[in-house]
Amino acid sequence: MDLSLLDIGHSYGQTRVLEGISLEIPAGQVLCIVGPSGCGKSTLLRMIGGLERPAQGRVMTRGAAPEGCLNPLTFVFQDFALLPWRTVAGNVSLALEDHRLARARREAVIADVLSRTRLSDFADALPRQLSGGMRQRVAIARALAVNPAVMLLDEPLSALDAQTRELLMEDLVGLWSRAPFTAVYVTHNLAEAVRLGHRIAVLSRRPGRIREIVEIDTPLAERRTGEAGLERVQAHLWELMREEARAADAELIDA
Repeated sequence: MDLSLLDIGHSYGQTRVLEGISLEIPAGQVLCIVGPSGCGKSTLLRMIGGLERPAQGRVMTRGAAPEGCLNPLTFVFQDFALLPWRTVAGNVSLALEDHRLARARREAVIADVLSRTRLSDFADALPRQLSGGMRQRVAIARALAVNPAVMLLDEPLSALDAQTRELLMEDLVGLWSRAPFTAVYVTHNLAEAVRLGHRIAVLSRRPGRIREIVEIDTPLAERRTGEAGLERVQAHLWELMREEARAADAELIDA
């Protein structure tokens, strides 16, 4: 399923947060969105997912959802959003309970996504027994369980330490390599963006406008943290953002 964003604009009261955002996101591609704090990245993601309606413009989909898709759009959030009284398998099952699946089919789906996210041995564990990285794997497994057409990831690794973040990036690349999915990935971390994105949309400070779209041709599975080519792309992204990030930081402090 392809996504199209046509001239998206939005305001909260007198504050204009997004202006003239137009993007094409082809099926099977990961688009990362970066920009200064407060530039509307997460707002834009919520609009793509239907949690908010833009004041102007449209979000459209084209093409069929993948076979077996239960939810065309699904979110992965920064805070994991797990139910603490449910086991790992129970949290994944939650995404399936509004769908009329036979018990055997539901259990097969849960077993499959736990295997793909390396959680099979932890199916009966509670969230409090897991590390932060493991909890985020559960959230990713829950999102995969509905076989979405588009994954919407809102800073999913920002609460994790550097080593865990690296492991989760490897996991995401592995998941995409085995079964390519469409994704919109919001992050403030430029290293994540160049590691995971086929294209990177750089937004300006508020109101967020597209400053540049950077394409990376290196296949995801061949990228390594610290690689010279990726470091150059990351440096270019920072050059685009530096002054606006400084201004946005001062603006937030003044507020």
